[in-house]
Amino acid sequence: MTTIKYTANWPYPFWIAHRGAGHLAPENTLAAFELGALHGFEMFECDVQVSADGVAFLLHDMDLSRTTSGAGLATDQTWSALSNLDAGAWHSPGHTGTGLLRLDALSHWAQAQGHALNLELKAAPAQAKRCGTQVARTAQALWAHSPSKPLLSSFSIDALQAAGLAAPDLPRALLMDVDAPPPLSMAIELGCVAVVMHRHLCSPSRIEQAHQAGLRALAFTVNASAQAQELRDWGVDGLITDAVDRFGVAKRA
Repeated sequence: MTTIKYTANWPYPFWIAHRGAGHLAPENTLAAFELGALHGFEMFECDVQVSADGVAFLLHDMDLSRTTSGAGLATDQTWSALSNLDAGAWHSPGHTGTGLLRLDALSHWAQAQGHALNLELKAAPAQAKRCGTQVARTAQALWAHSPSKPLLSSFSIDALQAAGLAAPDLPRALLMDVDAPPPLSMAIELGCVAVVMHRHLCSPSRIEQAHQAGLRALAFTVNASAQAQELRDWGVDGLITDAVDRFGVAKRA
């Protein structure tokens, strides 16, 4: 795959709100994104899965039980069933009745507000290609007339490969955790424009290596001010944070 030339003129803000507004509202719901925006954030990370009938929607866990009133694998359910679940009561009583969010609804909100998105492709290994293909095609259609495209990211090589084949014009990023991180060469092979590293994986040398390879280097999930400043000093290109209330005022500096 050929790397999209997003690295020279990086179009994304430095600060990225994790799952909408971190822990202040039910993650991956419209309430979370609206709250993150109220704190001044202009870019948001979220997790996207695909229902049994092909609808792209937001949810972090494979299982429904932690953050919804449902149970079992989310991808085994149709959107009709998923749309009836409560995705807010687990967080706090004031959010009772908040529903799961479809990607198309989030896209309409984000584009109307001028916000950017990082869509993490979430799927079990057996469904990674299906997830990558469907989310990429959906995003391509939703942002067809927008100059600001979403950044697709994943830990899954299969999901990123499928996304690249389905929507080669959408930028992609390889997520890298501390447990057996893939080499930077894998991001290049996949045609990615960036790597998104666990904060503990970051170092001045690894960030420099990414830059020399033509990749942007982002870090997750950074909630401490001292660590955020250290990463900035090392030359990181973006930070994903839960602490939207802490960084909301200072983030533009």
